[in-house]
Amino acid sequence: MSIENKDYENKVEKQDELDLGDESRVRTLSPTMLVLKRFIRNRLAITGMIFIVGMFIFSFIGGFLMPYSETEVFKKYEGMYKVYAGITENENLRYVIDEGVEFTTLDISQFVLATSQDLPIFESGDTLYAQRMIDEDFYMIYSVEEIGLTLSLRGDVSVNTTVDGLGEDFNQAVIGAIGGEETVFDFDGGTYIIEYNNKNNVLYRATPIVVASKNVYDYASVETSHSFDFAAAVERGIREEADSIEVDGVTYTLGDNEGMTEVSLDGNLYANISRYSIEPFYEDSFFALDFKARIREAVQGEEETFLYDEKGEGQETFRLYRQNLQWTLEHEESTYLVDEYSSPSTEHLLGTDGHGMDILTRLMYGGRISLRIGFLVVAISTTIGIILGGMAGYFGKWVDMLIMRIVDTFNCIPSLPLFIIIGSVLDQLRIDPQIRLNMLMLILAVLSWPGIARMVRGQILSLREQEFMTATEATGIRVSKRIFKHLIPNVIPQLIVICTLSLGSVILTESVLSFLGVGVKFPFASWGNIINAVNNVHVLSNYTFAWIPAGICILITVLGFNFIGDGLRDAFDPKAKR
Repeated sequence: MSIENKDYENKVEKQDELDLGDESRVRTLSPTMLVLKRFIRNRLAITGMIFIVGMFIFSFIGGFLMPYSETEVFKKYEGMYKVYAGITENENLRYVIDEGVEFTTLDISQFVLATSQDLPIFESGDTLYAQRMIDEDFYMIYSVEEIGLTLSLRGDVSVNTTVDGLGEDFNQAVIGAIGGEETVFDFDGGTYIIEYNNKNNVLYRATPIVVASKNVYDYASVETSHSFDFAAAVERGIREEADSIEVDGVTYTLGDNEGMTEVSLDGNLYANISRYSIEPFYEDSFFALDFKARIREAVQGEEETFLYDEKGEGQETFRLYRQNLQWTLEHEESTYLVDEYSSPSTEHLLGTDGHGMDILTRLMYGGRISLRIGFLVVAISTTIGIILGGMAGYFGKWVDMLIMRIVDTFNCIPSLPLFIIIGSVLDQLRIDPQIRLNMLMLILAVLSWPGIARMVRGQILSLREQEFMTATEATGIRVSKRIFKHLIPNVIPQLIVICTLSLGSVILTESVLSFLGVGVKFPFASWGNIINAVNNVHVLSNYTFAWIPAGICILITVLGFNFIGDGLRDAFDPKAKR
C-alpha cells in the first residue's frame, strides 16, 4: 500500500475520532444534523422525549384501550345505616281528652299553672276546671259545675245543694271531707270538689274529661284508638296494682314486665305502657309491640347494636346512639350507591373519584385536554407573537412604538385575578363546558404572546441590518416575504426553545386554574380539576389515590418539556462543545 493511501486512511480514522465541537468535524455536518446529534447526545433531552412520548401514548392511545368512558359512573350495593326511629324517655305529661270535649293549648297552660300553685280549681276563658293529682305522674282534669255551698259556724257545718237526690249520706261525706281538709272526694261513683273560702265553701260536682299522664301507650294494631276511658282505667289500675280492669264491659288483664305494663285481651297482647316514646322515622311505618319491647330492652341495657327479625325475613342489624334523653335507632340497609372514592382494585386500578368515575380513565382523557390546551395555546400565542414582533422589529419607528406599548399593556394585566373574574362570570352565565374550554384556550393564548413578540422583535432588529437583508431589498422582494421568508426562519431556533419551555408553563397554568375551579369544568377531565379534590381536607388525608396520580402526570409532563427545551437550547448554541 502506498504512503499516500496510508495517510488518507489515518486522516479518516482521526476525523472519526474528532469531537463534534471541533471545526474540522463541524464542517462535514449540515446544521440540522449537527443540532440533531447534539440533541440526541443530551441524556436529559432524551429522557424528556421519553416522558412526553409516554404521556401522549398514555393519553391518546390509552383512552381507546380502556373499557370505560370518560364520564361513566360506577355504583355499588352497600350496607349502610339509615335513621329508622327516634326514642325518647318521656318526661312531660301527655293528655288524653274525652270524646266531644274541647281542651285547648290555652287550657293546658292554665292547668300547668294551677298545678304549680296547687290550685284545685282553675279558670280558662269562661270555663271552670278542676285538677286532681293522683300521683306526680298522673292527673285527672275535670269540668266542674257548682252545686251548692257549705257554711261552717261554731264547729257545725251545714250543706246546701241545688241538686235533688243527693241525700243525707252525701251531706255527711261533705262534712267528713271538710273535717279532713280534703279538696277532692268521691261519693257514689262521682267526684266532687270543695273550694274553701273562709267559712263559706263552694261545692262543685266534677266530670272527668282529661287524663294527664307521663306514660306512653303502644297498641298491637294501628287501627286501635287511644280512648279516654281506657287510659283512665289503665292509669288507675297501675296505681292500684290491679290485675285487671274493665272498660265498656270488656275486661283487660294487666301485667308488669320489667317496668313496662302489658295489657292483654283474651290472652293476646293488646297494648304496652311505658315511659319510652318510639316514633318511626317514616310516617307509614308501624312497629309491632315485640319490636318496640326489644328496642326498650336495648335502650335500658345500653346496647349499641342488636339483632331482630322485624320483617320476618331474617335477623337484621340495628344500631342505637344516645343524646341526653333521646336515642336514634338506625337500620342497616343494602343501598345502591355511587361507588365514590373506592380503593384501587383489579376493576379500577387507581380507584374511583368523588363522582364514582374511574380515575385511570379520567387521567387519560384529562391528559388529552391538558396536552391539547398546551399545544394550541402555544401555537396561537406564537403566531400572534411572530406577526407583531416581526412587524415591530422590521418597520421600527411608530409601528415599533405602538406594538411595544401594547405589549407593555398586556404585561401589566394581572392574569390570575382576571381568570378568576372571567371564570366567575362564565359560571354565572352557565356557559357550556365545551365553549368554556375553547374560551380558556383563547384567553391563555392572548395573554401569552407578549414575551414571544419581544424576543422576535429583538432578533429581527439585529438581523435586518445584515448584508443578506440588503440583498433582498436590492432584488425587490416584497416586505412580507422579507420578514417571513428571510428573517423569521433565522429566529426559528430560539422560537423552538421558547415554545418548548412554554408548553410546561401553559399546562401548569391550566392545572392551577382548574384546581381553583375557574378552568376546565365537569364533565370534562383535566389533570387540574382532578386534583381539585384536595380542596376537601378529608379527601386530602384519606384518599391520596384520588389526586396524587394527576400530580405525578403533571410533574412528568412539565419535566419532559423542560428537559426537551434545555436540550434544544444547548443543541442550538453554536458555542457548545459536545
